[in-house]
Amino acid sequence: MRGCAVTAPATPDRSAIYRRPAELLQRLIRFDTTNPPGNEGECIAYIQGLLAESGIESRLLAHTPGRPNLVARLPGGGSAPPLLLYGHVDVVTTAGQSWRYPPFAGTIADGYVWGRGALDMKGGVAMMLAAFLRAKDEGAALPGDVVLAVLADEEAAGDVGAGYLVAQHPALFEGIRYAIGEFGGFTLHIVGRHFYPIMVAEKQYCAVRATVRGPGGHGSLPMRGGAMAKLARLLQRLDRRRLPVHVTPVTRRMLETMAAALPFPTGALLRQLLRPARADAILALLGERGRIFDPLLHNTVNATIVRGGDKINVIPSEVVVELDGRLLPGYGPADMLAELRALAGDEVGLEVIRYDPGPAKTDLGLFDTLAGILREADPAGIPVPLLLSGITDGRLFARLGIQAYGFTPMKLPADFNFAQTIHAADERIPVAALEFGADAIFKALQRFGG
Repeated sequence: MRGCAVTAPATPDRSAIYRRPAELLQRLIRFDTTNPPGNEGECIAYIQGLLAESGIESRLLAHTPGRPNLVARLPGGGSAPPLLLYGHVDVVTTAGQSWRYPPFAGTIADGYVWGRGALDMKGGVAMMLAAFLRAKDEGAALPGDVVLAVLADEEAAGDVGAGYLVAQHPALFEGIRYAIGEFGGFTLHIVGRHFYPIMVAEKQYCAVRATVRGPGGHGSLPMRGGAMAKLARLLQRLDRRRLPVHVTPVTRRMLETMAAALPFPTGALLRQLLRPARADAILALLGERGRIFDPLLHNTVNATIVRGGDKINVIPSEVVVELDGRLLPGYGPADMLAELRALAGDEVGLEVIRYDPGPAKTDLGLFDTLAGILREADPAGIPVPLLLSGITDGRLFARLGIQAYGFTPMKLPADFNFAQTIHAADERIPVAALEFGADAIFKALQRFGG
């Protein structure tokens, strides 16, 4: 165990800042917490200062100097197990991107807060902080204790963030059954209807190293069928072919609920996605609209790193490509390797280099409560369970038996592309969406024991 004390920066007017989640997000964005290296310390210290001014004690726990995690607790009535709120303040790089407004200025313009982390996930942290501080200030009746964890390092696998807390400080989370974190509760518009996917499960991280070998030689001599040619064949197969279709319980429930609410022919097409023999053809027919469903029906891999060759005049005899693999719930590394071997053939060597398992099963015990909050806020919206195609810190808390829900609600306009805005230039979030989410999370704090 290693504690870390960080001095908070000079304090501007923070009176009742929980009533102004957009301003709170602006302040969080202005801390450059690009990971690597992270440098989350000053941002975490600012949050600790906000909590202290409201009379809330917190602990800073760090695996690495300058990169603390914060844990705080509000006492509840004891009629329900504690609830965990968790979110990370590190963000991905802005290198090579052209922004309309400076990415760490926290500019408010055109009804949006602009900046790196506005969606992923300082916006969600701002919502959680607003709800947490409001609960303390208003003396809200909480069914059980509420534990707030503000984390480092999620964008780099969480080893010095949630992974460190789970491994070294599990007692802080004793008795917790449910957690609220990223991502879910955002508006998804489809042919005149809108849905609110609530993340109840996520894919598992399964990184794979693929190695191809062939004869080496002098760069001046023609080479046919060498390692580079084999690499080209592998990449072409990965580009043109999907791994097999699998329909998991969460995706089945999501698609059935959406199909029932959508008019013909869209609803009928979504139902066909539940038939493995037809799913890939339907995805092709849906085109761009099918992109959100594709990773929910397949284990996936993307080639991300290639290593091979040391000199321009030497033909390499070995080339390695690393694959970012994501497994559906219920599947393991052996399944990934078997599916890749069937696609790649015998000329490619395959090995798993990292596997982060997900929870053994999905507990939907809190889903109806969260769905009910969204129905109250937007009676026309339809909540659905979501299998997240990415990974979050939720998979790490799952090691303690905690079921994570992605619930950072955002009522978004129909022309706002959520998936294409995260991690991209001009990342932004509507001011009204922040207020919508902060209020929804506040209600969840009052109802999670129901």
